[in-house]
Amino acid sequence: MSEIVVKAEKLVRRLGGEVPVTLVDEVSLDIAMGEFVAITGPSGSGKSSVLYLLGLLDSPTSGRLFLNGVETSRLDDDQLADLRLAEIGFVFQSFFLLPEFSALENVMLPMQRLGRLSGGAMRERAADLLAAFDLGEQLHKLPRQLSGGQSQRVAIARALANDPPLILADEPTGNLDVHASQNVMRIVRDLAHGGNRAVVVVTHEPFFAESADRMITIIDGKIWTPVPDRKEAIVVPR
Repeated sequence: MSEIVVKAEKLVRRLGGEVPVTLVDEVSLDIAMGEFVAITGPSGSGKSSVLYLLGLLDSPTSGRLFLNGVETSRLDDDQLADLRLAEIGFVFQSFFLLPEFSALENVMLPMQRLGRLSGGAMRERAADLLAAFDLGEQLHKLPRQLSGGQSQRVAIARALANDPPLILADEPTGNLDVHASQNVMRIVRDLAHGGNRAVVVVTHEPFFAESADRMITIIDGKIWTPVPDRKEAIVVPR
């Protein structure tokens, strides 16, 4: 049996106010090492909210989340930040590369924050990661000098900088053309299957979702489960 990287137990995320809004409603799931999981659903369904909870970017109102066996609700803010830095790599639709830093320097940033490697070792690892994504000739270019596909590959290399067991991606192909999107999809799939890590992707792209080992659909903050043998069509709003 594969090692469980993420275990969520009845996660709820609710916003207060005069009329409380439930973004995530009792979501439970396990994600194993080597697994590529796609989270889909209509806009506003809560799928990104689920991803932010899994990535420790937001805290649940109730429920429990375990990352590599560590119960995260027991951790303070500094411990959560350290765990997020060491155990999770993030890839976002808008890349979020720092414009004043080169591709190499952007990939080095997580390593510098973690502080486990020497300067030379960080530069070597960053260069090796970029070369693995066919960016060996782009090391010293600024983000504005890169194409969208190149920028996203730099962002993926940055997510791998600290060799985390969990990669989370939020609409990673949303700003890319078809060719670049398919390239990113292949890279993400290979990260799970060949890189000994778990990968979770929020996506609207059918080809991306269908390439995953497992697809989870979120509707109104809940995991949607089809009813067996139900004959009538189920229409999911978009």
